[in-house]
Amino acid sequence: MTSGIASLSSLASTSQTSASGSSTEIAGNFTQFLTLLTTQLKNQNPLDPMDTNQFTQQLVQFAQVEQQLKGNDRLDSILASSKAASSASATSYIGKTVTTDGTTADLKDGSATWNLTPARAATKAVVTISDAKGNIVGTQTTSLAAGSQTFTWNGKNSSGLASAEGTYAIKVSATDATGASVAVATATSGTVDEVDLSGTSPVLIIGSARVPLSSVTTIGLSTTSG
Repeated sequence: MTSGIASLSSLASTSQTSASGSSTEIAGNFTQFLTLLTTQLKNQNPLDPMDTNQFTQQLVQFAQVEQQLKGNDRLDSILASSKAASSASATSYIGKTVTTDGTTADLKDGSATWNLTPARAATKAVVTISDAKGNIVGTQTTSLAAGSQTFTWNGKNSSGLASAEGTYAIKVSATDATGASVAVATATSGTVDEVDLSGTSPVLIIGSARVPLSSVTTIGLSTTSG
C-alpha cells in the first residue's frame, strides 16, 4: 500500500502548491484523491491496513487549500466592491472646485494660482516659477503672512512676455525676520473636468493636470458660471 499512499500524497501536495491556480484543477485533484482512497480502502490487505493518519492529513491539506481559495475569492470580491465605491465617489467630483496638495498649476487666461501656507510669517519669500521642462520662467520676491493665502502669477516671464498656457510649477524659499528658514506648504485649486477610472485608483483631471484622488484636501462648489 506504500505506492498507493504515495500517489495520494502527490495529489494532495500538488493541490496545496497550486492554491493560487484554478479552483477547477483543485476540485479535479480532490475527486481523483477520493477515488484512489476509496479503491485502496476496498482492496487493502486486512492484515496490513492503510495508515489512516496519512490520508487523514491529506484530507486536511485539501480542506486548507479549499479554505484558502474561498478566502481569495472573498478578498477579490471585497476589492472589486471597494473599487466600484471609490469610482462612484470620484465621479461626484466632476464640476466641483477642489484644492489639492502639490506644486503645479495650469496657466490659463493669463493667470495661474497657488495656495501658500507658511509655517509662520515670512518677511522675505522668493517665488520661482518653472515650466513643464524645468526651465525657470519667472522669479518674484514678496512677503507672506501667517496662515493660508493665494499667490497668483500673471503669466509674464522674466522678460515681461506672456508665457504659453500650460502647466507650471512653483517653488518658494522663505525666511523670517531673523533670517531663519520658513517652510511653505503649496497647494492648487481648480474645477474637476473629468475623472480617469482606467487605473487602480481614480485620477481627477483638472485642465491639463492629473490629480490623484488621495491628494485632494478640500472640496467646494464650482464658482464658474455656465
